[in-house]
Amino acid sequence: MFELRRRRASGLTFLLALAALSSNCRRAVETASPKATAAAFGPSAPWPKNLDVVLVTIDTLRADAVGFDGNRRVQTPTLDRLASQGIVYEEAHAQNVVTLPSHTNILTGLYPFQHGVRDNSGFKLDPSVPTIASILHDRGCATGAFIGAFPLDSRFGLTRGFDVYDDRYRRGRSTLDFEMAERPGAEVVAAAREWWGKQAGRPRFLWMHLYDCHAPYRPPPPFDERYKDDPYLGEVAGVDAALAPFLEPFLSGTAGPALVIVTSDHGEARGDHGEETHGLFTYEATLHIPLVVWCRGVLPPGRSSEYVRHVDIAPTILAALGAEKPASWPGASLFPPGGGAAPPRPSYFESYSTAFNRGWAPLRGMLVDGEKYIDLPIPELYDLRQDAGETNNLATKKPEELRKLARLVPAGSDFQTADRAAPGSEEVQKLRSLGYLAGSAVRKEKYTEADDPKNLIEVDRRMHDCVDLYQRGKLPEAIAVARDVVRDQPNMPMGYENLAFVLRRAGAADEALAVYRKAVDAGIAGEEIVRQYALALSESGRAPEALRELSRLSGSTDPDTLNALGIAQSDAGQGAAAEKTFRRVLSIDPKNIEAYENLGIVQLRAEDTRAARDSFEKALSFDDQAARAWNGLGVARLRLGEERAAIDAWKKAVEFDPRMFDALFNLGLVAGKNGLRKESREALERFVAEAPPGQYGPDIAKARNLLRELREAGT
Repeated sequence: MFELRRRRASGLTFLLALAALSSNCRRAVETASPKATAAAFGPSAPWPKNLDVVLVTIDTLRADAVGFDGNRRVQTPTLDRLASQGIVYEEAHAQNVVTLPSHTNILTGLYPFQHGVRDNSGFKLDPSVPTIASILHDRGCATGAFIGAFPLDSRFGLTRGFDVYDDRYRRGRSTLDFEMAERPGAEVVAAAREWWGKQAGRPRFLWMHLYDCHAPYRPPPPFDERYKDDPYLGEVAGVDAALAPFLEPFLSGTAGPALVIVTSDHGEARGDHGEETHGLFTYEATLHIPLVVWCRGVLPPGRSSEYVRHVDIAPTILAALGAEKPASWPGASLFPPGGGAAPPRPSYFESYSTAFNRGWAPLRGMLVDGEKYIDLPIPELYDLRQDAGETNNLATKKPEELRKLARLVPAGSDFQTADRAAPGSEEVQKLRSLGYLAGSAVRKEKYTEADDPKNLIEVDRRMHDCVDLYQRGKLPEAIAVARDVVRDQPNMPMGYENLAFVLRRAGAADEALAVYRKAVDAGIAGEEIVRQYALALSESGRAPEALRELSRLSGSTDPDTLNALGIAQSDAGQGAAAEKTFRRVLSIDPKNIEAYENLGIVQLRAEDTRAARDSFEKALSFDDQAARAWNGLGVARLRLGEERAAIDAWKKAVEFDPRMFDALFNLGLVAGKNGLRKESREALERFVAEAPPGQYGPDIAKARNLLRELREAGT
């Protein structure tokens, strides 16, 4: 009698913080040519009527990582042609150094303290805030957005004004390793091109977001081979190639009149100032971004040394279309009325991610015409025109200059005014898989030099090391590093989350539960830790305890907390209550793949096999690579007597997630029963070799017995 492994309804993916970079990954770019001296540029001809607008944001693209900035190690022919025909702003700067708030700045024309989105997790743009898309939509434009990754998921509120908001990245993968919740730039561009063609005949506003340059760096062929020594630049070259099919008609003059703007949301540190990726500091490696503005026949080619900002992009688009910008927007068109040089553009910036997620000092500052002030417990002041690498802190040498810039920091931008909701589990998991930190830390009334991120860079490095060790399969070493972080930062909830994660992946469930319990008892456990603790209890067969812990979150309407509640209810034998809970999740988030998967498992337990099949198929309609859904669908098909179809489903599950051990075990069992002895042997051998013994011990023993039977049968 074959016994099937059905993935528990507690199958959320638990991902550690930070996509790792190798320790020797450092800035490896050749910076360019002398800076331009032109201060400002303007149109040399009237803006055309019915002007199309294309906005391209390339995530995590350093300003000096492109050919048109003088980088001789990378090939970016498409972007270089666009730059040669347009205006390159050599001193363009972001206001944030993480994806969601930075894009919100671009689309709303507002600073983060004005629109309220301050980090990648725990925030959603208020629907009352107008965006460039909503303004253009009201003017009769067709509006389309094509998104590359989870940080810009529709749940975060940037959909307002878009006829189409296409965020069809891979949503439903459940893996024990790091996977990107993204889709390749070539797929984003292909979807955008299809939409663009269908909207011909009316003014169009298109936004394309390409995520490829974000860590971990995995360039597509042939760039993986060409850039073996620097895969980050391989990603940059790959993005350039992906954009070529869309931009070529504009560059060759065969497309209609259009304003094309290409920029990045932020850069990438690549080891500068000790930072591996981004989100920690606001040095030029991550705050300085590329910006090219192009319009054939209207904007003469040139290079500008004017200091400009993300918040100037939306006003520029409206000016080109002959529309007034909202009075609340702090930015201004890059092309002042009447031409000539624009007055200095003071630029506010902030980085609050580590304050939210680690409890470290919040960072904000001002940049005015090359003078840069960073407000931290240890303040910093730089003259970028003389010190582009920010190596000489002038804070103590020029106190009056520091005070002058400090007075320009806007009222209301303080970290204490940032109202953040608790991030959901899916936010935490997916953002961590993308290299972002997400968690909850206790807000302090006063931050000292001990909280300054400059003094905590070693902790940041060790967190990277933990992930790197985990990815290389060195779990004991990863656990040791994670323990050190908790020991040295006992009030940082993220440390407990990460330690519990690697312990669970090592099969040390009891130790992981003890770590969660310690955080709860210390009073530093927010909703995320309580939720994860409850899920871990359910996985360990302690569902009644999980329900007791979740009673702390009884007022939550977060879909992820409700999913955890439904899992505990199901594991406690409360199937009807669990189904009701999962349906409540779907009333809040109709595209919640996990809720459909969990609902399908509850229906399998209730012997409602056809309903379970429908639930799994619904999940797959949102993501046809959702491994958990394929595994569950295989079980449902088997019960319906469709054994070959069940085998095909499990093959899909293992294809999309090689560590979907339940599907691997099921495949080995049923393939053997159906005479597919080779497939059965291969699946069972992999299961025995790779499945964690702590979680699958009895099944591994059973698989060994089946393999022995296959060998005795001569297979």
